[in-house]
Amino acid sequence: MPFEASGTETPIDGMVNQLARLPGIGPKSAQRLAFFLLSLPKKDVTLFTETLKTTRDTVRYCKLCFNISWKEVCHICENPKRDRHRLCIVAEPKELMAIERTGAFRGIYHVLGGLISPIDGIHPDALRIQELLKRLQDLSVSELILALNPTIEGDATALYLTHMLQPKGLKISKLAYGLPMGSDIDYADEVTLEKAFSDRRGIEDDG
Repeated sequence: MPFEASGTETPIDGMVNQLARLPGIGPKSAQRLAFFLLSLPKKDVTLFTETLKTTRDTVRYCKLCFNISWKEVCHICENPKRDRHRLCIVAEPKELMAIERTGAFRGIYHVLGGLISPIDGIHPDALRIQELLKRLQDLSVSELILALNPTIEGDATALYLTHMLQPKGLKISKLAYGLPMGSDIDYADEVTLEKAFSDRRGIEDDG
């Protein structure tokens, strides 16, 4: 719905309200961003908005791993040099991108599309777990790596997947706790994330 100004609102309130919907952006930050955008030349703002629209209209999910992609199959899944014996499970594409920046993992991924959170109404059937099971039938996976945020939701999802997949005889490992509890993988610096990845341990080692 287009923004309609009223007598009590300033001319930038519509822009501020939209910017404040972004993660981590409060009202004051949104106002600063709004004034910054207004200070740009009109051609730069047009390029910015057109890029947002074009990206939103053309980006799709990879039909194999559900990473964001320009094509039906993403650049990782179509790369013949990736190790298809190691499958890394992440919640969202942003965690996949964070791991890729480290260069510590050369296998393939599966994006769940979220984490189990009953309080938010997100149950296992809302995630791409059935798609994961089908992929495991088609792939010869020797190691399944759970790269999930060290949060209550991440731990609940990891526990659910472990109970479901361990009877299949798969080696299941998770990232080492170089990652602070309650943190998000995509916010971790590359050194910390690479260390957490290289020091990952098997689920059966927990005691």
